[in-house]
Amino acid sequence: MVQGFDVGGVPFNPDGWGPPDCTLNNVPYAPFSRSEKLGRIADWTRTFNNPSRSKNPSDAVFDFSNDESFLGNADDDSTFRLVDGKPPPRPKFGPRWRFQQQKQLPHRRDEEVEAKKREAEKERARRDRHYNSNRSNVYMPRREAAVCKSSVDIQPEWNMLDQIPFSAFSKLSFTVPEPEDLLFCGALESYDRTVDRITPKNERRLERWFKNRNFSKATITTSDDPVIRRLANEDKATVFATDTILSALMCSPRSVYSWDIVVTRVGNKLFFDKRDGSPLDLPSVHETSQEPLPEAKDDINSAYSLSFEAAYINQNFSRQVLVRDGNKVTLEERNPFANEGEEAASVAYRYRRWRLDNEVSLVARCEVQSVMEVNNQRSFLTLNALNEFDPKYSGVDWRQKLETQRGAVLANELKNNANKLAKWTAQALLAGADMMKLGYVSRVHPRDPFNHVILAVNGYKPKEFSSQINLNQASMWGIVKSIVDLFMKLKEGKYVLVKDPSKPQVRIYEVPQDAFENDYVEEPLPEDEQAQPPTEDGIGAEPNVAATDVEDTEVEAQT
Repeated sequence: MVQGFDVGGVPFNPDGWGPPDCTLNNVPYAPFSRSEKLGRIADWTRTFNNPSRSKNPSDAVFDFSNDESFLGNADDDSTFRLVDGKPPPRPKFGPRWRFQQQKQLPHRRDEEVEAKKREAEKERARRDRHYNSNRSNVYMPRREAAVCKSSVDIQPEWNMLDQIPFSAFSKLSFTVPEPEDLLFCGALESYDRTVDRITPKNERRLERWFKNRNFSKATITTSDDPVIRRLANEDKATVFATDTILSALMCSPRSVYSWDIVVTRVGNKLFFDKRDGSPLDLPSVHETSQEPLPEAKDDINSAYSLSFEAAYINQNFSRQVLVRDGNKVTLEERNPFANEGEEAASVAYRYRRWRLDNEVSLVARCEVQSVMEVNNQRSFLTLNALNEFDPKYSGVDWRQKLETQRGAVLANELKNNANKLAKWTAQALLAGADMMKLGYVSRVHPRDPFNHVILAVNGYKPKEFSSQINLNQASMWGIVKSIVDLFMKLKEGKYVLVKDPSKPQVRIYEVPQDAFENDYVEEPLPEDEQAQPPTEDGIGAEPNVAATDVEDTEVEAQT
């Protein structure tokens, strides 16, 4: 049986829609008109207990906090709280947030300091990795500068008279008149122009000639030169030297390794000499570079081994780039150092005289190695060669850069061998050479110091090249003039001018008359420390003249 449903009484409102007023006593009701937009009918989630919350006037109809009809449920509503599971809003990184976070600045400052320290450590590690990547052994630690040694052993009985810093040389300037040619000795072979077309792609093997030729005669010092002795007896000058010794003095502010010059005053004459086995006999290698060379005496890349290798290369290069057809240009006198019937190398000795003042004049023996005809005129040449031993030390691979970036290779050599290139340029200027030929010779393999190839040959005019490397002739002669004037004020005797091994200065010592002679008593060196040139079988000893590396190798150019 279906139970009936009682709808109840439904009041009728004749005045409009909705229930009559009599039935809505004490019940909240929001009246509205048909033109108004309908919003929320009821909101059971909103609370009005938060006084800081902004109130919307339209929500007033849902506020029953003051209605007496709901007093019974007031206690239950006061204990009811909604749980919000949303995370708190993240602050926006803007000016307002920075202003509100001023109290956290000390903590942030510490974090910034730590971050800077970490960045500095990363940069230091990066530099170390870059440094070790150019080494043959990447696990090799950074090597400190080699222990500096003097080129000559300073004896206790020597008396130091003066020491001159190189900074004093930079202020000197002296202009000399044009030199006068006194004598021209020797014979010259013509330069082979085909070597100018050598490139890294068609390299040419460096031949060996020096074993069959008398190249050692070229290192004869001033006092042993028979021509200079004859000119001194004829009172042709008051100061005598060679171009090798003068170039060492002129370019001394660029030098790093230690060297020495023996000065002897006899009457009113000065003789500038070099000792047997002096560092001036061998061209330096990698002297002004910041990359230190190995210190082991048996290492093929040590300073001493590289100097012997450079001398070997220069001797053979100066012979190979000549036309070997037997024709020679004979000069006024024969080679003064060649014996009868001996075939001498292609070299000419030019004895020239410069007037330093009305009473002092200087005669120097200068060398040129070749001759060629240019516009029906005879031009004299000097021949020198730069040698590459390991691209990891120089930082530039000649075989890759010479053909496309030859200027970059020369700039790198000017940085690593500033003193050697300056001395070669000074010697060309002293000899009055019209052209200086510069060869680029590299090892066949970086670990083979006995076999080499010629990669390129360039020619430069000495005056233009001196301007390019900032070598001022007035400053060069100013140094020579000051040294000559200084020794002219001293009494007769023997003196030694020594470049300090660790400081940019030279010292002057007064030494006994028998110093550096065969019968001069001096503490002998042990046999294993005596200087011996390296041989092809790898046997060699460390010299008593130790090459030095210093931390600051950036040499200030003369002005």
